[in-house]
Amino acid sequence: MMMVMQPEGLGAGEGPFVGGGGGEYMEQEEDWDRDLLLDPAWEKQQRKTFTAWCNSHLRKAGTQIENIEEDFRNGLKLMLLLEVISGERLPRPDKGKMRFHKIANVNKALDFIASKGVKLVSIGAEEIVDGNLKMTLGMIWTIILRFAIQDISVEETSAKEGLLLWCQRKTAPYRNVNVQNFHTSWKDGLALCALIHRHRPDLIDYAKLRKDDPIGNLNTAFEVAEKYLDIPKMLDAEDIVNTPKPDEKAIMTYVSCFYHAFAGAEQAETAANRICKVLAVNQENEKLMEEYEKLASELLEWIRRTVPWLENRVGEPSMSAMQRKLEDFRDYRRLHKPPRVQEKCQLEINFNTLQTKLRLSHRPAFMPSEGKLVSDIANAWRGLEQVEKGYEDWLLSEIRRLQRLQHLAEKFQQKASLHEAWTRGRYPSWG
Repeated sequence: MMMVMQPEGLGAGEGPFVGGGGGEYMEQEEDWDRDLLLDPAWEKQQRKTFTAWCNSHLRKAGTQIENIEEDFRNGLKLMLLLEVISGERLPRPDKGKMRFHKIANVNKALDFIASKGVKLVSIGAEEIVDGNLKMTLGMIWTIILRFAIQDISVEETSAKEGLLLWCQRKTAPYRNVNVQNFHTSWKDGLALCALIHRHRPDLIDYAKLRKDDPIGNLNTAFEVAEKYLDIPKMLDAEDIVNTPKPDEKAIMTYVSCFYHAFAGAEQAETAANRICKVLAVNQENEKLMEEYEKLASELLEWIRRTVPWLENRVGEPSMSAMQRKLEDFRDYRRLHKPPRVQEKCQLEINFNTLQTKLRLSHRPAFMPSEGKLVSDIANAWRGLEQVEKGYEDWLLSEIRRLQRLQHLAEKFQQKASLHEAWTRGRYPSWG
């Protein structure tokens, strides 16, 4: 008897999980069940791997299994396993010890699996209750696929293909590693060591590994993974090396543990980086706000000090004094005002940049302090330029007035001199 696993909605003859970029969910499952479960070496590998995988989850609930085909027979630990790995509650189990109680519990577990979009064909609760090893291993493999492998997604691939692509990407830089499958590519242990070294280079000295020492490499990976990564040993190095084609399901199950261990850490790191990025953006925004407030205050203060000087219309009695006023005004135009014009432009740029950043990060718009809005500064600047224009007009008018007075004085002096000369010539005795 064999187990065939299909997602809901696929008809006869359709490949399981084809399309959508996810690849086949269980490639050639019928061939696997017909061939793998008849091979004693593969069966041994599956028994060890699946038992270790189940215990890695059951220990979270304070229990474990010793014999995979015996310890799931009453359905209790099977239901508990599903609750642990799914985080969901299953129906209350039957507590009786009769056969029909056990069948009821196993059926509750199978119904839960089916509720996740997986259809179990040619497998029933009776086979599990009877301790059928092949059916039990097939059922556990279904659970592993659904809860440990199906949700793996790398770029446009998922499940088995996604896991394979992830392994290929992570091990690509390493010498003597060429991951093409989930059986022979892992026999020398270098691929496992490369996966560990890629994420935790402090745990393995990859440069010292030898391709001609597969058992040593595998045991190194197993021991490091168990001690530092909380991934239990699920395989025997000797079984892997001595089997021409190691069991694909066992290798996939073990490797998926590395994916979840490292991908989870990567996701946490990504989340931390995202938080750091958000904090950095917030700090940058706060800096822009502070700079805006500071620049606005300084610019408004300069305008406040400058306007009274430009409003001063007290003239000078001499042309030289008025010329000095004109030179001061020209210095103001040439030296003092241009930097303030630049500050005003920078202020507007900072304000618009800040508002754009806040909008893109879905943050509330920046509201400057009272009297420091861009419009307030624009109004103050217009007032400055109006006063400035009036001051310039007054200066030029005053200078022209003094020039006219000076011209009249010079003409008067000239006429007076002529008149004095004429008088002296006509009345010499007056001299």
